[in-house]
Amino acid sequence: MEKKTGMSDWKLKPSDRFILKWIKINLSARITPILVAVKWLRPWMLTLVSAIVGVFAGFVFAAGCGWGAATLAAFAQVMDGVDGQFSRLTGMQSRWGAFLDSVLDRYADAALIIGLVIYLIRLPDAFSAWQVLGAGFFSLCGSSLISYTTARAESLGIPMGKPTLASKGTRTSIIVLCGWASALWAQAPILALCYLAIHPNIVVIRRIFLAKGQNYNSSEKREA
Repeated sequence: MEKKTGMSDWKLKPSDRFILKWIKINLSARITPILVAVKWLRPWMLTLVSAIVGVFAGFVFAAGCGWGAATLAAFAQVMDGVDGQFSRLTGMQSRWGAFLDSVLDRYADAALIIGLVIYLIRLPDAFSAWQVLGAGFFSLCGSSLISYTTARAESLGIPMGKPTLASKGTRTSIIVLCGWASALWAQAPILALCYLAIHPNIVVIRRIFLAKGQNYNSSEKREA
């Protein structure tokens, strides 16, 4: 029987929380061991596949097929877990791979959000284009800033506490669920856009105040 610690070594990263843990343990980890047997495969190839599928999901959303986009986005999210597991199992981990994964994730994020916005604007007599564009703006900024503030805080040595619940795994999962729900209620993706416009930005604002508090604490220590 596989020990829990051994399982965590390759299936999960320390920063993974609830939703990502479930996806990686129950879905990604079923695929990864199969791919390890493919000798010519490299982690960056899996990262690229995940990003391409994620970007394509955004185009499918824009074309008006919410459930199709959601299915592609779900597959991309599972593969996004596979590349990291693959690199850990094969000993091919690298800083370049981690950097590439973070960069390509932002392309997939942006494509999904833009596709979601176009999908909602195209719905007949549903929402004002300006309302959707406004929510889309905050969604795109908030989603990008989650990653940016994490990296920036780490580079400055500013502790941000536990990993945020507004991670890519959570954001993508909500888009996926609302995309699938569009098969029953065409306007369901508006719920995903509202979430993306609110929660990530609340986290970013909280981090700004945390960083400010850390700055005051550092100043007080220097004066003492």
